[in-house]
Amino acid sequence: MEKGNKVVISSESLNSYGTRVLTSGLDVEQFRRNPVLLYMHERGQVIGVVKDLEVNGSEVTGELAFDEATELSQRCKKQWKFGSLKMVSVGIAITETSDDPKNLVEGQTRPTVIKSKLLEVSLVDIGANDDAIRLQKDGRWLELGNGGSADLPLLNNNSINNQNKKEMDLEKLALELGLQKDASEEAVMGKLAELKSNGAELETLRKENGTLKAARIEAVVNAAIAAKKIGADKKEQFLELGKKIGADDLEKTFGAMSAQVKLSSMLNHAGGSGQTEYKKLSDVPAGEIMELREKDVELYKKLYKAEYGMECEI
Repeated sequence: MEKGNKVVISSESLNSYGTRVLTSGLDVEQFRRNPVLLYMHERGQVIGVVKDLEVNGSEVTGELAFDEATELSQRCKKQWKFGSLKMVSVGIAITETSDDPKNLVEGQTRPTVIKSKLLEVSLVDIGANDDAIRLQKDGRWLELGNGGSADLPLLNNNSINNQNKKEMDLEKLALELGLQKDASEEAVMGKLAELKSNGAELETLRKENGTLKAARIEAVVNAAIAAKKIGADKKEQFLELGKKIGADDLEKTFGAMSAQVKLSSMLNHAGGSGQTEYKKLSDVPAGEIMELREKDVELYKKLYKAEYGMECEI
């Protein structure tokens, strides 16, 4: 076999059918046992074999060996050497396809062949036409260039549109996250995970801070109750006020308040200071009028007269 006959037999590029054949899913073992080289995909037109078949990444390569057993093989060898015939094509049996956007490329109009078998390799005259690659499914050769086939239908445009939208959404999200617009999906997801983690930590700190603030407000209110500046029955009211104005302002509010003095304490105070505390009956808190009437009738009468201008008959 002459040197220089090594060719790319198959790749994952978009072909004239509007589909692609994934090399990772191409089974070449059967072909290795019968590496037949045909002319223009025609059965019975064997012109040699393919030797040293190799799968390298996304490409399948091999060496063309012409048997020269027929006039056709001799002619093909001469034309190959001269350069008038210089392209090869493959016959592939499809076993599985996919229209998943991750398997599609721009311009693709049919599903991607993700699993297949290599049946034969042919020397062809024009590799860009619809016969440049032959696809077989369920034992039938597909003639996609002549009106289409239900076996490998045209893609729903939504698949391509969805892929384009996904890419656009990913770019937009990347920019919003402060990344480059061409950042990978992994980079975007990593950034989102980082922000989520930071957000969880911030929420924990926020809750802890809220707990500390609530504890301080309650301590300020309890101190005011102990100092008799407010009654215990007003605790909830002042706790709510503390949430609105903060512990510092609440503490200032209590600082400006005087301790509450019970009427009984005032009446029992030496020197009768209670008589100078109230000028008229309406000065006495409503809740303490009855207590005043019971414990100091004279003072009650005096305040009553000051209020109404008449004597109180008790």
